[in-house]
Amino acid sequence: MANPLKQLVKDTALYGLSSIVGRFLNYLLVPLYTYRIAAESGGYGIVTNLYGYTALLLALLTFGMETTLFRFSNKEGENPDKVYGTTLRMVGGVALLFLVTVLCALKPISGLMGYAAHPEYIACMAAVVAMDAFQAIMFSRLRQQNKAVKFVLLKFAFIIPNILLNLFIFLGMPLLFGRFPALESLYVHLDSGVGFIFFTNLLCTALVFAGFSRELRGLGYGFDRALARRMLSYTWPLLILSLVGILNQVADKILFPYLLPGEEGRVQLGIYGACVKIAMLMAILTQAFRYAYEPLVFNGSRDRNNPQTLADGMKYYLIFTLLAYLAVMFYMPLLKHLIQPAYWAGLKVVPVVMAAEIFMGVYFNLSFWYKLTDRTLWGAVMSAIGAAVMILVNVFGVRALADSDSAYMACAWGGFAGYGVAMIMSWILGQHYYPVKYDWKALGGYTLLAAALLAVSFLLQRLFSSDWLLMALDTILLLVFCAAVFLDLRRGFKRN
Repeated sequence: MANPLKQLVKDTALYGLSSIVGRFLNYLLVPLYTYRIAAESGGYGIVTNLYGYTALLLALLTFGMETTLFRFSNKEGENPDKVYGTTLRMVGGVALLFLVTVLCALKPISGLMGYAAHPEYIACMAAVVAMDAFQAIMFSRLRQQNKAVKFVLLKFAFIIPNILLNLFIFLGMPLLFGRFPALESLYVHLDSGVGFIFFTNLLCTALVFAGFSRELRGLGYGFDRALARRMLSYTWPLLILSLVGILNQVADKILFPYLLPGEEGRVQLGIYGACVKIAMLMAILTQAFRYAYEPLVFNGSRDRNNPQTLADGMKYYLIFTLLAYLAVMFYMPLLKHLIQPAYWAGLKVVPVVMAAEIFMGVYFNLSFWYKLTDRTLWGAVMSAIGAAVMILVNVFGVRALADSDSAYMACAWGGFAGYGVAMIMSWILGQHYYPVKYDWKALGGYTLLAAALLAVSFLLQRLFSSDWLLMALDTILLLVFCAAVFLDLRRGFKRN
């Protein structure tokens, strides 16, 4: 019999690595998009806006059934095949109904969203979301059956063709314009290639279905109405929690075109969306930490020393993310070249968005109290309040800055405020329901040290103009932080 711990480590590595590597590879498309799509065209604003909608709609169309599939497949007295068949039919039926509704009302929906000139974008992304929702259940089935290798291969079956096709569209296709004037005309009509991004996504999503031939047989397992009612009763709180969580991530990108309509709004959203991608380096690093840390906490949830695990995890998370924050800020003269210079005006959002990502990570670490005590409703409440704060800051902030060329700063501060409020609430409630003795001396010390090093770096920027000299000096500052971490950990190991 296989060692369950070894299996856990193997599967966590495969799922985690595929997700992180996949996100990183897609991240590499950002330079391609920003260098080929002019900032003043607002094209990247269209990409940012529509992918914001797809993330929210995907959460709505899966309505928590991925987790519900896991729960009921392992529940005593339930038939795993019947659970899978019922889940697949429910999600598939909802996804199909959504797609038919959008296609039947395509013109009014496109007009309402500001894409009356390009209803094909909306039709394309609606099809992508519907297929993604259906595939999400089949991917969950693979995880449930411990088919990690097939899971990873199918994920890359989307990622690799998507990257190759995008490279062809933005680098190869323009070379053919001289021979095929109609192709150039289509390229220009589709917002200088923006439309091809969506069509490529649709094609690659459809290709993945070829690998799901075995999982699609689950439709033949039947549909159990009584089981469906029990599953829906279980899943609705998960839907709320999922929707609120996604809203925290994408509400700014969805709301911005309504708060600042017209071409100017799309231009600013494109600049904001491109610069946020630099800050998303923090999100990738945070996700890597989560994949390693979350199983550790839950596997030790019955251990009386588990609160100490949470305290240590918070400390190491803060060290990890502050180090990443300093590295991104100190090497910004290099990292900014990931996007085209016309987008650099928005780089001022990076430190704010990265700070918001740290808040989100701290909130994630604090959130174990309600997961370990089965008070998940509090998670939905706190996330909802955070989302409300973020939306209010966006609405009033963008309107207040509407006459400036950087109204998108309200989006950055909205995330900062929203995650900050959720983080503080989680700490207060967590100390009541599941007290953890965090090392405030270390947490505060590292935060103050990072702030001091940033202040020194900003002072150096006023004294020197050479980017290379500044990065060399900032490297010394980064080594100071690393030395402080090393000495602290060394003292900790000696005490233990």
